[in-house]
Amino acid sequence: MTHLKPKEILNGTINSAAEKAQGSFRKLLILSILAGAFIALAGAGANMAGFYFLAEPETTGIGKMISGLIFPAGLMMVVLAGAELFTGNNLMITAVFAKRIRVRDMLRNWVIVYLGNLIGSLLIAYLVAKSGLLFSGDGLLGQVTLDIAASKVSLTFEQAFIRGILCNFLVCIAVWMASGASSTGGKAVSLYFPIWLFVAAGFEHSIANMFFIPVGIFLEGASQTLNWGGFIGNLLPVTLGNMVGGCLLAGGAYSLVFLEKEKKGTDASRLAG
Repeated sequence: MTHLKPKEILNGTINSAAEKAQGSFRKLLILSILAGAFIALAGAGANMAGFYFLAEPETTGIGKMISGLIFPAGLMMVVLAGAELFTGNNLMITAVFAKRIRVRDMLRNWVIVYLGNLIGSLLIAYLVAKSGLLFSGDGLLGQVTLDIAASKVSLTFEQAFIRGILCNFLVCIAVWMASGASSTGGKAVSLYFPIWLFVAAGFEHSIANMFFIPVGIFLEGASQTLNWGGFIGNLLPVTLGNMVGGCLLAGGAYSLVFLEKEKKGTDASRLAG
């Protein structure tokens, strides 16, 4: 089985975006709640897998690498099971550039999906915090969970924004490559490595942070260093960065190359005729 060429992937992405733009509120909300839950569950598993090494500064890299081995399961469930994820849906910008959908239709999808992702993530964060599992490792998992949440809310706006750009560049490239694969195995492999890379590198994903920060708040309760205000303070720049990375560096770049090429080819044909 062959992998689609980039121009073919772009056409498929545009067609998918046009379909997403027509989704009903009920459909988009339910599928986005599922996506938020999938990403949150992957975050819980990633923390459990890597907490021993994440607890010490000198082994942080190993811990992130191990966590990154688990976290791609979240996006695999989103893509293969079928769900709506805000960060992946940033690729809908391709359909706007192609004039297949209106900006307001794309924004409608984003708002509904973002809200649903938040609901799903918060639900799993609450359940994980109340499950007792965070007391694993003599309570070390819980401490690492709190440390991860605190480190995220302590980022400056600029740091969170830049890490958000880099993260969703990779997430959208993962979705892009998976769209070009014709088999389940090919899609899984395409999704796996870019997501592993972003986790190992320490980049920031807005939907993942809807789990990583609230689970710490649910575990400890709001405090001076970890609270809902800090959560919003992280979520805003990370979300904006995710949008830049997904819309411009991924969807925008491929649209610029292949939509322009198609336009020139059409113009040349008209001149020849």
